[in-house]
Amino acid sequence: MSDLIKALQIFLKYENPEYPTNCEHDEMIVVIDPSIVSEVDILILDDLGFIIEDDYFISFKYGSC
Repeated sequence: MSDLIKALQIFLKYENPEYPTNCEHDEMIVVIDPSIVSEVDILILDDLGFIIEDDYFISFKYGSC
């Protein structure tokens, strides 16, 4: 749980969308544009289980929706 909270706090530094997440089978999607996220934070997010997929971040680590 603490890794998920850390990741969400990083995402919050960049945007605060009204609907920040979406779920598809086995994917948690965070609708934050990777182009605005620093390379350092991208590396941290990768360690926390979030990878870049097109123009958003996804994770398979935090459960199935």
